Amino acid sequence: MASSPDVIVIGAGVLGLCTAAELAARGHAVTVIDPGGPNASSIAAGMIAPALESLLEDVTADRAALLKRARDLWPDFAETHGLKVLREGADWRGPEPDGAAARLRAFGFDARVNPDGLTTPDDWRIEVAPALKALARTPGLTMVRGQVVRLTGDARRWRVEASDGRVWFTATVVLATGAGESVAGLPDPVAAAVSAITPIRGQLTFVAMAAPPRVVRGPGVYAAPCEGGVVIGATMEPGRRDLEPDPAEAARQIAAGLALLDVVGEIGPTRVGIRGATTDGLPLAGPSGEPGLHQALAPRRNGWLMGPLVARITADGIEGRPPLADAAALDPLRFA
Repeated sequence: MASSPDVIVIGAGVLGLCTAAELAARGHAVTVIDPGGPNASSIAAGMIAPALESLLEDVTADRAALLKRARDLWPDFAETHGLKVLREGADWRGPEPDGAAARLRAFGFDARVNPDGLTTPDDWRIEVAPALKALARTPGLTMVRGQVVRLTGDARRWRVEASDGRVWFTATVVLATGAGESVAGLPDPVAAAVSAITPIRGQLTFVAMAAPPRVVRGPGVYAAPCEGGVVIGATMEPGRRDLEPDPAEAARQIAAGLALLDVVGEIGPTRVGIRGATTDGLPLAGPSGEPGLHQALAPRRNGWLMGPLVARITADGIEGRPPLADAAALDPLRFA
């Protein structure tokens, strides 16, 4: 059975759902096709963290400014889609807090040294499960469970085929498949760009306890509040796609996270997700170079931070609007 939405988004991670919700809010009929089940976005901590990401990644001032601009799109996006952004700030408990605070201030972030390290109000977060559900309920957006196995198309329309034989036709497709394998039938340049995305395995563990007032981060570990406790994470293991938790790594990570908080808790399940990353660590967002085919992919570990920016750039590209200044940094053709 075939249908013909304005736009088909393949993938229901944060970038796919943010893009679909943005397009639906602009009046497009959007179908999101996803196999269902957990993905890297659904098991993430929901951090919108330009400040401490800039500190931990030792980025340039330009990159820090881009991350901050991405965060600044969140309030309007959240209001449009009924999401709640938690502006609690974040704590850093690591070596040389004075130097860390000075670096953050040089980037334009607020940082206050305290006896345990430093606190910045510039990092926010979002509760992941409610946010994904709210985005999926955007009027004009239809969620379909299915595994897309083939794309074929030309300048007029794309044919999207699922593993169970269902077929859709559309003028516009957005690839939001995370770190997934390239879909059969993609034009060679786009297939090569998707295949060049590096999978990064990450695992985190839920711990039932009294949650801290904000995210606490240290070298190689974080503890983020969530409903009923905290999530402690997260590993960064490039090149791995396996989803079986590593108990030894989980034990090390939990010990480090609980040490940050100086508390104990009831250890819950460890979950694994696979993120995608480009060589420069920024997503692919916008036109792919093939008519009617766009990308919203590979945010590394900043999917929630970058969601509204990727959504706006991708939607503007679909509608032919003048691009945002930041679109060049996320252009899928920048590696061509």
